[in-house]
Amino acid sequence: MSDLLNQYMPNLVYMFPEFLESIGQTLLMVLVCGFISLVFGILFGLILVVCREGDILENKIVYTVLGKIIDLFRAIPFIILVMILSDVTKLVSGTSIGLRGSFFPLIVGTIPFFARQIEQAIAEVDRGLIEASEAMGLTPLQIMFRVYLRESIPSIIRATTITLISLIGLTAIVGAIGGGGVGAFCYNYGYSKMQYDIMWACVIALVLITIIIQGIGNLLARATTH
Repeated sequence: MSDLLNQYMPNLVYMFPEFLESIGQTLLMVLVCGFISLVFGILFGLILVVCREGDILENKIVYTVLGKIIDLFRAIPFIILVMILSDVTKLVSGTSIGLRGSFFPLIVGTIPFFARQIEQAIAEVDRGLIEASEAMGLTPLQIMFRVYLRESIPSIIRATTITLISLIGLTAIVGAIGGGGVGAFCYNYGYSKMQYDIMWACVIALVLITIIIQGIGNLLARATTH
């Protein structure tokens, strides 16, 4: 096995410690940015649902303003967003490159997408349950947590899975323009030096991470569906 690797993937064997480090960086970015995006995504998604017309906290101004801001950031291609945010990223993180410089643009780029995914997930809750909860005297806050969020857990898990997989792709983009992770490793040691064994190894690593996340998401969604 070792001889085969040395024969067909000599560059990867030589750079294997750095390759493993890049995978660790990608996983760290996905987990940290995914968690922060989940928190804000649920918050903004929930606000959009409860403030829409005819809902428990109807507020046209909040719904319109928040919705437009989210759509604005969603409309900006991620690679351009990273460039636009470079000065802010440097202010927040102390640098706009490397692993530390990757977190802020990833979070800003992911939250709007996640918020819309969460909005759609929560909006699927049966309106009859909301009306029944209001009739029982539940407060808006209780309805948000006991009805909207609780009843939409499977859909939220599916939305989270989709977002995390999308986030993997974004880590590769940010890595190729000065960030860290597998994207940076692939660009610096694979594409720039035309070392195809490294490029294919990076592709395989990202595909495996995607498959694992999708599998875990499917299991959790099935387990919470009632």
